Amino acid sequence: MAKAKSVFFCQNCGFESAKWMGQCPSCREWNTFAEERVTVSAGTRKKEENRQRPVRIRDIELSADSGISTGIGELDRVLGGGIITGSLILIGGDPGIGKSTLLLQTCRNLALSGHSVLYISGEESLRQIRMRAERIGECPDRLFLLAETNLAAVRETLEREKPEVCIIDSIQTMYSDEIASAPGSVSQVREATGILMRLAKSLGISVFIVGHVTKDGAVAGPRVLEHMVDTVLYFEGERHASYRILRAAKNRFGPTNEIGVFEMRDSGLAEVANPSEYMLSGKPEGASGSVVACSLEGTRPLLVEIQALVVNTSYGMPRRTAVGADYNRVNLLIAVLERRCGLPLGDSDCYVNIAGGIRMNEPAMDLGIALAVASGFRDRPVGEKVVVFGEIGLSGEVRAVSQAQQRVSEAVKLGFNTVVLPKASMKTVKKTEGIRLIPVETLREAIERIL
Repeated sequence: MAKAKSVFFCQNCGFESAKWMGQCPSCREWNTFAEERVTVSAGTRKKEENRQRPVRIRDIELSADSGISTGIGELDRVLGGGIITGSLILIGGDPGIGKSTLLLQTCRNLALSGHSVLYISGEESLRQIRMRAERIGECPDRLFLLAETNLAAVRETLEREKPEVCIIDSIQTMYSDEIASAPGSVSQVREATGILMRLAKSLGISVFIVGHVTKDGAVAGPRVLEHMVDTVLYFEGERHASYRILRAAKNRFGPTNEIGVFEMRDSGLAEVANPSEYMLSGKPEGASGSVVACSLEGTRPLLVEIQALVVNTSYGMPRRTAVGADYNRVNLLIAVLERRCGLPLGDSDCYVNIAGGIRMNEPAMDLGIALAVASGFRDRPVGEKVVVFGEIGLSGEVRAVSQAQQRVSEAVKLGFNTVVLPKASMKTVKKTEGIRLIPVETLREAIERIL
C-alpha cells in the first residue's frame, strides 16, 4: 500500500529533511526549505528473468557513429561533434537569452536533414511557436509540435511516436500526477528528469531539456539534475547585447571547456565564425589602458580587449572594480604591480573591463590585465599591433601557459605583428615570419619593454 508523508526539500540543492531547517546543511543557503507531499510505495522485486547480467567489456560493441550534426557548427563544437543517440542534454540560461530560438533552429535543421523531431512546449502555445518558427525560416514537415505539461501524456507520446530528437521546453513546467507537489518543485523536476532519462536510454531518443536559472545563474532545481544528464550547456550573454556564448559545463561525450559564439539577429541566432575579430571591433586607437590579450577557450584561441582606467581616488579608500574578470584576481595583480614593479597604486581607483561583456577567467589573461593597469597609470598607450598573454605569480614572474603556438598563430591571422609571451613558452613556439616575439621573465621587464 502506498502512503503519503510530508518531506522538506531545499529548493536550491535538493537536500531532503524530515523537518524544516533555517539553513541547509548541504549548500549553506538560508530559508530555502519547502514542504512537499511525497508518496512512498512498497518496492516490488524484479523478476529473475528480467534482471541484467554482467557483460565482459570486450564483448560490448562500439558504434562508429560520431553523432547527428545539428547543422549549426558552433553547437556541434560545444556538444563534441554532434548529438549522440540516446543522450540527455540540459541547456540553461537567463530568460530571453535565446534558448528556445537556438533549439527551434536546431529542430528545423534536423528536420530538413530528414530526422524526425518532436518539440514539446509547456510554456508557449502551438500558434506562438509557429510564429517564431516563421521568423527563423522554412517549416519542414518532419518537425512536430506538442503543447503538453502532463508527464504521463509526454511519456505516452514519446513511446508511440519514437522521434529521433525531442525538445522539452521547459523541465520546470512538467508535472506528474503521482506527486502531490506543484510543478517546478524539487520532487517534480527530479521525477520528470528521471523519466526522460530512462526514455532516452531505452528508446534511443536524444532529448534536450530547457532549465530555468536562479538569480545566481545556476540551473534552478536540485543539483542532482545536473548529475543525471549527460551534458550541461549554459547560454550566456547580455540580453541587450547582440552576441551570445554557449558554454559546456559538463559533457560525457566531449570537452567541457569549448564555447560557441552566436550573434542575435532578426532571423534568429547566427554563428560567429571569427570571434576574435568580432570582439575587437571598435577598439580605440592610441588610447592608454587598452591591451589585446589572448585567452584559450577549449581548443579555440580568442583575442579580447582589456581596458583599464586608473584615476586618483576621491575617498579615503581606493575603489577596485572588475567587469568580465575575477575581482580577487585583479586585486592580486594590483598588489604585485605595487610591490614588485614600484607603481604607487594605493591612492588610485582602478577600473578593469573586458570589452564586449565577455567573461574570462583563464590565468593567461594576467599579463594583459597588469599591462593595461600599468598603461592606464602611466597614461602611455601600448602598440596597436601588440598581443600579450602569460600568467603572473606573486613574485612578479611571468609563467608559461599552454598552447602558446596556437595563440601566436591567432595573432598572426588577425594582422598583429608583436607578441609578448612568457620566456618559458618560447621552446614550444615555432619561428613565424611577420611576427616579432618578445619573451619576458618578469612583469617589470614586460612593462619596461612595452611602455
